[in-house]
Amino acid sequence: MKCSVKAFGIAREILDARELMLDLPDGATVAQLRQLLIGRYPRLGALTSLFIAVNTEYAPDDRLLLSGDEIALIPPVSGG
Repeated sequence: MKCSVKAFGIAREILDARELMLDLPDGATVAQLRQLLIGRYPRLGALTSLFIAVNTEYAPDDRLLLSGDEIALIPPVSGG
């Protein structure tokens, strides 16, 4: 299945792209997506936190992904 992954902040720098199209197996979960991304981009694993949103809502690791889902990688944010 095809899913769009948008990256923000440091995640965008690590991926060297604002958006990726990924082909995931049917029944893939957010946890499996996270592991796939960390496998391809090991620096993502070094982030203190990396939230994943699916269709504009934060998603738990056990959420199933569906074809056409829009996924966002939201790294730690700092500032004042």
